[in-house]
Amino acid sequence: MHRVQAVFRHISPEKAPAVRKEYGASAAVAQNDIVVVHGLRTAIGKAKRGSFKDTTPDELLSAVMTAVLQDVGLPPDRLGDICVGNVLQPGAGAVMARVAHFLSGFPESIPVYTVNRMCSSGLQALFNIAGKGYITFLESMTFRSAGNPGDISSKLMDNVKAQDCLIPMGITSENVVERYGISREKQDVFAVSSQQKAARAQQRGVFDQEITPVTTKFFDADGTEHAVTITNDDGIRPDTKLEVLAKLQPAFKQNGSTTAGNSSQVSDGAAAVLVGRRATVELLKLPVLGILRASAVVGVPPDVMGIGPAYAIPAALQSAGLSVADIDVFEINEAFASQAVYCVEKLSIPPEKVNPNGGAIALGHPLGCTGARQVVTLLNELKRRGRQAYGVVSMCIGTGMGAAAVFEYLGN
Repeated sequence: MHRVQAVFRHISPEKAPAVRKEYGASAAVAQNDIVVVHGLRTAIGKAKRGSFKDTTPDELLSAVMTAVLQDVGLPPDRLGDICVGNVLQPGAGAVMARVAHFLSGFPESIPVYTVNRMCSSGLQALFNIAGKGYITFLESMTFRSAGNPGDISSKLMDNVKAQDCLIPMGITSENVVERYGISREKQDVFAVSSQQKAARAQQRGVFDQEITPVTTKFFDADGTEHAVTITNDDGIRPDTKLEVLAKLQPAFKQNGSTTAGNSSQVSDGAAAVLVGRRATVELLKLPVLGILRASAVVGVPPDVMGIGPAYAIPAALQSAGLSVADIDVFEINEAFASQAVYCVEKLSIPPEKVNPNGGAIALGHPLGCTGARQVVTLLNELKRRGRQAYGVVSMCIGTGMGAAAVFEYLGN
Protein backbone atom coordinates (compact mmCIF):
# COMPACT_ATOMS: atom_id res chain seq x y z
CA MET A 1 0.00 0.00 0.00
CA HIS A 2 1.36 3.38 -0.95
CA ARG A 3 1.25 6.97 0.07
CA VAL A 4 3.28 9.40 -1.94
CA GLN A 5 4.77 12.84 -1.44
CA ALA A 6 7.03 15.06 -3.47
CA VAL A 7 8.35 18.27 -2.01
CA PHE A 8 9.59 21.41 -3.78
CA ARG A 9 11.08 24.49 -2.34
CA HIS A 10 12.07 27.73 -4.03
CA ILE A 11 13.62 31.03 -3.00
CA SER A 12 11.07 33.80 -2.82
CA PRO A 13 12.01 36.80 -4.99
CA GLU A 14 12.98 39.02 -2.08
CA LYS A 15 15.40 36.35 -0.84
CA ALA A 16 17.17 35.89 -4.16
CA PRO A 17 20.16 38.06 -5.05
CA ALA A 18 19.52 40.66 -7.71
CA VAL A 19 20.32 39.33 -11.18
CA ARG A 20 22.86 41.36 -13.13
CA LYS A 21 21.52 43.07 -16.26
CA GLU A 22 24.61 43.11 -18.45
CA TYR A 23 23.86 39.83 -20.26
CA GLY A 24 23.41 39.84 -24.03
CA ALA A 25 20.40 38.23 -25.75
CA SER A 26 21.88 34.71 -25.98
CA ALA A 27 23.27 34.90 -22.46
CA ALA A 28 19.86 36.00 -21.21
CA VAL A 29 18.36 32.82 -22.63
CA ALA A 30 21.01 30.74 -20.84
CA GLN A 31 20.47 32.64 -17.60
CA ASN A 32 16.80 31.69 -17.73
CA ASP A 33 17.62 27.98 -18.01
CA ILE A 34 16.09 25.80 -15.32
CA VAL A 35 18.99 23.80 -13.94
CA VAL A 36 19.38 20.91 -11.54
CA VAL A 37 21.88 21.74 -8.82
CA HIS A 38 22.00 18.47 -6.91
CA GLY A 39 19.93 15.40 -6.14
CA LEU A 40 19.96 12.49 -3.73
CA ARG A 41 17.74 9.59 -2.85
CA THR A 42 17.41 7.10 -0.06
CA ALA A 43 17.85 3.44 -0.72
CA ILE A 44 14.56 1.87 -1.79
CA GLY A 45 13.02 -0.60 0.63
CA LYS A 46 10.42 -3.28 0.14
CA ALA A 47 7.10 -2.04 1.50
CA LYS A 48 5.87 -3.58 4.78
CA ARG A 49 8.77 -5.99 5.16
CA GLY A 50 11.84 -4.15 3.94
CA SER A 51 14.48 -1.92 5.46
CA PHE A 52 12.07 0.96 6.07
CA LYS A 53 9.13 -1.01 7.42
CA ASP A 54 9.46 0.73 10.80
CA THR A 55 10.47 4.14 9.46
CA THR A 56 7.86 6.88 9.28
CA PRO A 57 7.41 8.91 6.08
CA ASP A 58 8.48 12.18 7.68
CA GLU A 59 11.78 10.60 8.74
CA LEU A 60 12.59 9.48 5.20
CA LEU A 61 11.57 12.85 3.79
CA SER A 62 13.68 14.70 6.31
CA ALA A 63 16.74 12.55 5.55
CA VAL A 64 16.97 13.61 1.91
CA MET A 65 15.76 17.17 2.49
CA THR A 66 18.59 17.76 4.91
CA ALA A 67 21.28 15.89 2.96
CA VAL A 68 20.82 17.75 -0.33
CA LEU A 69 21.14 21.18 1.25
CA GLN A 70 24.09 20.13 3.39
CA ASP A 71 25.93 18.78 0.36
CA VAL A 72 25.79 22.10 -1.50
CA GLY A 73 26.05 24.31 1.58
CA LEU A 74 22.75 26.11 1.00
CA PRO A 75 21.00 27.47 4.11
CA PRO A 76 17.32 26.44 4.38
CA ASP A 77 16.22 30.07 4.58
CA ARG A 78 17.33 30.51 0.97
CA LEU A 79 14.38 28.36 -0.04
CA GLY A 80 10.80 29.46 -0.58
CA ASP A 81 7.70 27.43 -1.34
CA ILE A 82 7.53 23.64 -0.90
CA CYS A 83 5.53 21.47 -3.30
CA VAL A 84 4.65 17.98 -2.11
CA GLY A 85 3.60 15.46 -4.72
CA ASN A 86 1.07 13.23 -3.02
CA VAL A 87 -0.76 10.13 -4.25
CA LEU A 88 -2.45 8.28 -1.40
CA GLN A 89 -1.39 10.06 1.76
CA PRO A 90 -4.43 11.01 3.88
CA GLY A 91 -5.18 14.71 3.99
CA ALA A 92 -3.32 15.18 0.68
CA GLY A 93 -0.05 14.70 2.57
CA ALA A 94 0.20 18.32 3.71
CA VAL A 95 0.55 17.48 7.39
CA MET A 96 3.29 14.90 6.79
CA ALA A 97 5.13 17.31 4.51
CA ARG A 98 5.01 20.10 7.07
CA VAL A 99 6.20 17.74 9.81
CA ALA A 100 9.17 16.64 7.67
CA HIS A 101 9.87 20.30 7.01
CA PHE A 102 10.23 21.07 10.72
CA LEU A 103 12.17 17.87 11.42
CA SER A 104 14.68 19.09 8.85
CA GLY A 105 15.16 22.33 10.77
CA PHE A 106 13.56 24.53 8.11
CA PRO A 107 11.99 27.82 9.22
CA GLU A 108 8.25 28.20 9.70
CA SER A 109 8.22 31.12 7.24
CA ILE A 110 8.50 28.71 4.30
CA PRO A 111 5.09 27.37 3.16
CA VAL A 112 4.03 23.98 1.75
CA TYR A 113 1.54 22.76 -0.85
CA THR A 114 0.78 19.40 -2.47
CA VAL A 115 0.28 18.08 -6.00
CA ASN A 116 -0.96 14.69 -7.23
CA ARG A 117 -0.35 13.25 -10.66
CA MET A 118 -0.12 9.62 -9.66
CA CYS A 119 3.18 7.95 -10.59
CA SER A 120 4.56 11.18 -12.06
CA SER A 121 3.97 13.24 -8.91
CA GLY A 122 7.69 13.69 -8.30
CA LEU A 123 8.34 14.84 -11.87
CA GLN A 124 5.20 16.99 -11.88
CA ALA A 125 6.39 18.75 -8.75
CA LEU A 126 9.61 19.59 -10.57
CA PHE A 127 7.60 20.95 -13.51
CA ASN A 128 5.51 23.09 -11.16
CA ILE A 129 8.45 24.69 -9.46
CA ALA A 130 10.63 25.00 -12.57
CA GLY A 131 8.19 27.52 -14.01
CA LYS A 132 8.74 29.83 -11.05
CA GLY A 133 12.45 29.99 -11.70
CA TYR A 134 13.69 30.24 -8.13
CA ILE A 135 15.99 27.99 -6.16
CA THR A 136 13.78 24.98 -5.65
CA PHE A 137 13.77 21.94 -3.46
CA LEU A 138 12.07 18.84 -4.81
CA GLU A 139 11.41 15.83 -2.71
CA SER A 140 9.28 12.83 -3.36
CA MET A 141 8.39 9.77 -1.38
CA THR A 142 6.03 6.85 -1.12
CA PHE A 143 4.11 5.98 2.00
CA ARG A 144 2.10 2.97 2.96
CA SER A 145 -1.66 3.50 2.79
CA ALA A 146 -4.82 1.92 1.47
CA GLY A 147 -5.73 2.68 -2.13
CA ASN A 148 -9.26 4.07 -2.11
CA PRO A 149 -10.49 6.35 -4.91
CA GLY A 150 -13.02 7.97 -2.56
CA ASP A 151 -16.51 9.08 -3.48
CA ILE A 152 -17.20 8.82 -7.22
CA SER A 153 -20.46 9.59 -9.02
CA SER A 154 -22.68 6.70 -10.07
CA LYS A 155 -22.66 8.34 -13.52
CA LEU A 156 -19.29 6.67 -13.96
CA MET A 157 -21.20 3.58 -15.07
CA ASP A 158 -22.54 5.51 -18.06
CA ASN A 159 -19.08 6.32 -19.42
CA VAL A 160 -16.70 3.58 -20.53
CA LYS A 161 -13.58 5.73 -20.31
CA ALA A 162 -14.55 6.82 -16.81
CA GLN A 163 -15.02 3.18 -15.81
CA ASP A 164 -11.61 2.35 -17.25
CA CYS A 165 -9.98 4.74 -14.77
CA LEU A 166 -10.76 2.19 -12.05
CA ILE A 167 -9.16 -0.79 -13.79
CA PRO A 168 -6.46 -2.31 -11.56
CA MET A 169 -2.97 -1.53 -12.80
CA GLY A 170 -2.12 -5.21 -13.26
CA ILE A 171 -5.08 -5.63 -15.60
CA THR A 172 -3.98 -2.62 -17.65
CA SER A 173 -0.69 -4.49 -18.10
CA GLU A 174 -2.55 -7.53 -19.35
CA ASN A 175 -4.48 -5.26 -21.72
CA VAL A 176 -1.21 -4.00 -23.19
CA VAL A 177 -0.03 -7.58 -23.59
CA GLU A 178 -3.17 -8.60 -25.49
CA ARG A 179 -3.62 -5.45 -27.56
CA TYR A 180 -0.03 -5.09 -28.71
CA GLY A 181 1.16 -8.69 -28.71
CA ILE A 182 3.85 -8.53 -26.03
CA SER A 183 4.95 -12.09 -25.33
CA ARG A 184 5.62 -13.55 -21.89
CA GLU A 185 9.17 -14.30 -22.96
CA LYS A 186 9.84 -10.68 -23.91
CA GLN A 187 8.55 -9.54 -20.55
CA ASP A 188 10.67 -12.01 -18.62
CA VAL A 189 13.79 -11.26 -20.65
CA PHE A 190 13.31 -7.56 -19.96
CA ALA A 191 12.86 -8.25 -16.24
CA VAL A 192 16.00 -10.38 -16.02
CA SER A 193 17.96 -7.67 -17.80
CA SER A 194 16.72 -5.04 -15.32
CA GLN A 195 17.83 -7.18 -12.37
CA GLN A 196 21.22 -7.96 -13.90
CA LYS A 197 21.95 -4.33 -14.75
CA ALA A 198 20.95 -3.17 -11.27
CA ALA A 199 23.04 -5.90 -9.65
CA ARG A 200 26.11 -4.91 -11.66
CA ALA A 201 25.56 -1.25 -10.81
CA GLN A 202 25.21 -2.03 -7.12
CA GLN A 203 28.34 -4.20 -7.13
CA ARG A 204 30.34 -1.43 -8.84
CA GLY A 205 29.14 1.17 -6.34
CA VAL A 206 27.31 3.14 -9.02
CA PHE A 207 24.46 4.01 -6.66
CA ASP A 208 26.73 5.13 -3.82
CA GLN A 209 26.92 8.72 -5.06
CA GLU A 210 23.15 9.09 -5.32
CA ILE A 211 22.05 7.34 -2.08
CA THR A 212 22.16 9.18 1.22
CA PRO A 213 22.47 6.82 4.20
CA VAL A 214 19.46 6.73 6.53
CA THR A 215 19.91 5.69 10.15
CA THR A 216 16.62 4.39 11.48
CA LYS A 217 15.02 1.81 13.73
CA PHE A 218 14.14 -1.74 12.76
CA PHE A 219 12.16 -4.26 14.80
CA ASP A 220 13.04 -7.91 14.27
CA ALA A 221 10.63 -10.84 14.46
CA ASP A 222 10.97 -10.94 18.25
CA GLY A 223 10.07 -7.27 18.57
CA THR A 224 13.59 -6.23 19.48
CA GLU A 225 14.49 -2.75 18.26
CA HIS A 226 17.77 -2.24 16.41
CA ALA A 227 19.44 0.89 15.07
CA VAL A 228 20.38 0.34 11.43
CA THR A 229 21.88 2.46 8.68
CA ILE A 230 20.37 1.74 5.27
CA THR A 231 22.58 2.31 2.22
CA ASN A 232 21.50 -0.35 -0.30
CA ASP A 233 18.31 -1.04 -2.23
CA ASP A 234 16.34 -4.04 -0.97
CA GLY A 235 14.84 -5.34 -4.19
CA ILE A 236 17.82 -6.17 -6.38
CA ARG A 237 18.08 -9.91 -7.02
CA PRO A 238 21.40 -10.67 -8.73
CA ASP A 239 20.62 -14.37 -9.07
CA THR A 240 17.44 -13.85 -11.14
CA LYS A 241 17.22 -16.44 -13.90
CA LEU A 242 14.94 -16.52 -16.94
CA GLU A 243 13.92 -20.12 -16.29
CA VAL A 244 12.84 -19.20 -12.76
CA LEU A 245 10.73 -16.24 -13.90
CA ALA A 246 9.12 -18.43 -16.56
CA LYS A 247 7.67 -20.66 -13.82
CA LEU A 248 5.94 -17.85 -11.92
CA GLN A 249 2.16 -17.80 -11.99
CA PRO A 250 0.22 -14.80 -13.36
CA ALA A 251 -0.44 -12.26 -10.62
CA PHE A 252 -3.53 -10.48 -11.94
CA LYS A 253 -5.40 -12.64 -14.43
CA GLN A 254 -5.85 -16.34 -15.05
CA ASN A 255 -3.76 -17.34 -18.06
CA GLY A 256 -2.18 -13.88 -18.05
CA SER A 257 1.53 -13.14 -18.37
CA THR A 258 2.12 -10.32 -15.87
CA THR A 259 3.82 -11.82 -12.81
CA ALA A 260 5.52 -10.68 -9.64
CA GLY A 261 8.81 -11.20 -11.43
CA ASN A 262 8.15 -8.93 -14.41
CA SER A 263 6.36 -6.15 -12.50
CA SER A 264 7.70 -3.29 -10.40
CA GLN A 265 8.02 -3.82 -6.67
CA VAL A 266 5.86 -2.14 -4.03
CA SER A 267 8.37 0.07 -2.27
CA ASP A 268 9.23 2.85 0.17
CA GLY A 269 11.76 5.56 -0.55
CA ALA A 270 12.45 9.27 -0.87
CA ALA A 271 14.37 11.48 -3.27
CA ALA A 272 15.25 15.16 -3.39
CA VAL A 273 16.33 17.41 -6.24
CA LEU A 274 17.42 21.03 -5.90
CA VAL A 275 16.61 23.12 -8.98
CA GLY A 276 16.58 26.78 -9.88
CA ARG A 277 17.05 29.39 -12.58
CA ARG A 278 20.65 29.45 -13.81
CA ALA A 279 21.15 33.16 -13.07
CA THR A 280 20.28 32.71 -9.40
CA VAL A 281 22.18 29.43 -9.12
CA GLU A 282 25.36 31.04 -10.48
CA LEU A 283 25.07 34.08 -8.23
CA LEU A 284 24.83 31.74 -5.26
CA LYS A 285 27.90 29.89 -6.63
CA LEU A 286 26.06 26.57 -6.72
CA PRO A 287 27.00 23.78 -9.14
CA VAL A 288 24.99 22.85 -12.24
CA LEU A 289 24.38 19.11 -12.62
CA GLY A 290 22.00 19.33 -15.57
CA ILE A 291 19.55 21.50 -17.50
CA LEU A 292 15.83 20.84 -17.98
CA ARG A 293 15.40 21.28 -21.73
CA ALA A 294 11.77 20.26 -22.24
CA SER A 295 8.85 18.43 -20.69
CA ALA A 296 5.51 16.99 -21.71
CA VAL A 297 2.46 15.31 -20.21
CA VAL A 298 -0.03 13.54 -22.49
CA GLY A 299 -3.22 11.52 -22.21
CA VAL A 300 -3.69 7.94 -23.44
CA PRO A 301 -6.51 5.36 -23.07
CA PRO A 302 -6.94 4.52 -19.35
CA ASP A 303 -7.24 0.79 -19.98
CA VAL A 304 -3.71 0.70 -21.42
CA MET A 305 -2.22 3.47 -19.30
CA GLY A 306 1.23 1.89 -19.52
CA ILE A 307 1.78 3.10 -23.08
CA GLY A 308 2.02 6.70 -21.85
CA PRO A 309 5.81 7.07 -22.34
CA ALA A 310 5.48 6.08 -26.00
CA TYR A 311 3.54 9.31 -26.54
CA ALA A 312 5.02 11.60 -23.90
CA ILE A 313 8.62 11.05 -25.01
CA PRO A 314 8.07 12.17 -28.63
CA ALA A 315 6.18 15.23 -27.40
CA ALA A 316 9.04 16.23 -25.08
CA LEU A 317 11.67 15.54 -27.74
CA GLN A 318 9.81 17.66 -30.27
CA SER A 319 9.68 20.51 -27.79
CA ALA A 320 13.44 20.19 -27.24
CA GLY A 321 14.17 19.99 -30.97
CA LEU A 322 15.72 16.55 -30.55
CA SER A 323 15.14 13.01 -31.80
CA VAL A 324 15.44 9.57 -30.24
CA ALA A 325 18.86 9.25 -31.89
CA ASP A 326 20.10 12.34 -30.02
CA ILE A 327 19.41 10.86 -26.59
CA ASP A 328 22.18 9.01 -24.78
CA VAL A 329 20.17 7.53 -21.88
CA PHE A 330 16.46 6.87 -21.39
CA GLU A 331 15.21 6.35 -17.84
CA ILE A 332 11.78 4.80 -18.49
CA ASN A 333 9.89 3.63 -15.43
CA GLU A 334 9.31 -0.11 -15.41
CA ALA A 335 5.84 -0.24 -13.92
CA PHE A 336 5.45 -3.50 -15.82
CA ALA A 337 7.76 -5.16 -18.31
CA SER A 338 4.83 -5.34 -20.73
CA GLN A 339 4.45 -1.58 -21.08
CA ALA A 340 8.17 -0.86 -20.94
CA VAL A 341 8.81 -3.32 -23.78
CA TYR A 342 5.99 -1.79 -25.81
CA CYS A 343 7.33 1.76 -25.38
CA VAL A 344 10.91 0.82 -26.24
CA GLU A 345 9.80 -1.04 -29.36
CA LYS A 346 7.26 1.59 -30.41
CA LEU A 347 9.92 4.32 -30.34
CA SER A 348 12.71 2.10 -31.74
CA ILE A 349 14.97 2.93 -28.81
CA PRO A 350 18.22 0.92 -28.77
CA PRO A 351 17.93 -1.38 -25.71
CA GLU A 352 21.41 -0.45 -24.50
CA LYS A 353 20.22 3.14 -23.97
CA VAL A 354 17.34 2.11 -21.70
CA ASN A 355 17.82 2.04 -17.91
CA PRO A 356 21.53 1.15 -18.03
CA ASN A 357 21.55 0.65 -14.25
CA GLY A 358 18.27 -1.23 -14.04
CA GLY A 359 14.80 0.10 -13.35
CA ALA A 360 11.77 -0.30 -11.13
CA ILE A 361 11.49 -4.07 -11.64
CA ALA A 362 14.79 -4.38 -9.77
CA LEU A 363 14.95 -1.19 -7.73
CA GLY A 364 11.28 -0.76 -6.84
CA HIS A 365 8.65 1.86 -7.62
CA PRO A 366 7.81 4.14 -4.69
CA LEU A 367 5.15 6.06 -6.57
CA GLY A 368 5.94 9.69 -5.85
CA CYS A 369 9.65 9.08 -5.43
CA THR A 370 10.09 7.52 -8.86
CA GLY A 371 10.22 10.69 -10.97
CA ALA A 372 12.79 12.32 -8.70
CA ARG A 373 14.75 9.07 -8.34
CA GLN A 374 14.94 8.78 -12.13
CA VAL A 375 16.25 12.35 -12.46
CA VAL A 376 18.93 11.67 -9.84
CA THR A 377 19.95 8.37 -11.48
CA LEU A 378 19.94 9.82 -14.99
CA LEU A 379 22.06 12.88 -14.29
CA ASN A 380 24.57 10.92 -12.24
CA GLU A 381 24.90 8.42 -15.09
CA LEU A 382 25.50 11.19 -17.62
CA LYS A 383 28.04 12.77 -15.27
CA ARG A 384 29.94 9.46 -15.02
CA ARG A 385 30.23 9.41 -18.81
CA GLY A 386 31.93 12.79 -18.60
CA ARG A 387 30.84 14.38 -21.87
CA GLN A 388 27.99 16.56 -23.09
CA ALA A 389 24.91 14.37 -23.41
CA TYR A 390 21.11 14.29 -23.33
CA GLY A 391 18.86 12.09 -21.26
CA VAL A 392 15.13 11.45 -20.92
CA VAL A 393 13.04 10.58 -17.87
CA SER A 394 9.57 9.16 -18.50
CA MET A 395 6.81 7.17 -16.84
CA CYS A 396 3.25 6.00 -17.37
CA ILE A 397 0.53 7.39 -15.12
CA GLY A 398 -2.54 5.62 -13.73
CA THR A 399 -5.89 6.61 -15.33
CA GLY A 400 -4.17 6.99 -18.69
CA MET A 401 -1.34 9.50 -19.04
CA GLY A 402 2.37 9.71 -19.66
CA ALA A 403 5.02 12.22 -18.62
CA ALA A 404 8.50 12.89 -19.94
CA ALA A 405 11.35 15.36 -19.43
CA VAL A 406 14.51 16.01 -21.43
CA PHE A 407 17.71 16.94 -19.59
CA GLU A 408 21.12 18.01 -20.84
CA TYR A 409 24.43 17.37 -19.10
CA LEU A 410 27.00 19.92 -20.22
CA GLY A 411 30.05 17.70 -19.73
CA ASN A 412 33.03 17.85 -17.41
